[in-house]
Amino acid sequence: MSAHLVAAGDLVDDDPALALRHALAAKRRGARLPLVREAVAETAYAAEDFAVALTEYRALRRLSGDSAYLPVMADCERALGRPEEALRLVREAKLVDMTQRSKVELVIIEAGAREDLGQAKEGMRVLRTFLGRLSKDIPHEAHARLAYAYAAMLLRHDQPDEAREWFMIADELDTARELDAADQIELLDGVDFEFDFDEEDEDSDEDQDSEQAEDTADEGQLAAEAQQVDDVPEPTSATEAERTDVSEAQPQDVTPAQESDRPDVAPESVSDQTAETSSDSAAAEPGDNGVADE
Repeated sequence: MSAHLVAAGDLVDDDPALALRHALAAKRRGARLPLVREAVAETAYAAEDFAVALTEYRALRRLSGDSAYLPVMADCERALGRPEEALRLVREAKLVDMTQRSKVELVIIEAGAREDLGQAKEGMRVLRTFLGRLSKDIPHEAHARLAYAYAAMLLRHDQPDEAREWFMIADELDTARELDAADQIELLDGVDFEFDFDEEDEDSDEDQDSEQAEDTADEGQLAAEAQQVDDVPEPTSATEAERTDVSEAQPQDVTPAQESDRPDVAPESVSDQTAETSSDSAAAEPGDNGVADE
């Protein structure tokens, strides 16, 4: 079991699906251990298997009584297409004490659930209000995630100028470079990423034209060869007559060779050949034919 847990922890970032398989293998050996259930929940969440993740996080909350799982449970509900359930868990989480990081995640999930329900303006208001009340001790990475979520929602709802400002804030706060805020800024600034692709397309067009020219040349050569074959004259009647004369000609008498023309080898009589063959067969020993006795 412990080997599967170690493997799950090592693989969760690079191959979350395989990490989940290891965690489930560990669960079959220790389903009642909170550590095992947490490994399954985290790897399932990373692998985007939100149904399994939600089941495991619910079990963890029952086992531990810890409300810290409420934000991620709400996110799973939203990912499963149940924004109302996500908002219910958000309201429940607001009644208990939460860390700054958890509060940030709750606000992001609440805003996203509002957007899912067609209440984008309310979602942006929730984010904007929380951003205006941030305490100074909030971790930079949590602040960066909040700013990025607000910028992304602004961009989705046709406010690119304001979105760019918040992407800039997110990029400055994201010292670990976990977000793609810099890429979003470049896209908003109109950086042309298609130049290389256009050049490749031109090369591809040139190659295609060259191949078409070669195909045309080959077709012309084949047509010329076919014409040459067509130009070969048909056999004349005289030629056919000659073939007929040859086929109907009687074979000439072949004169037997004179004795002086024959090879100077005396033929053996049939009895001599039979005697020699019998002598050779009698002399052969078992195994001489190349097959060893077993």
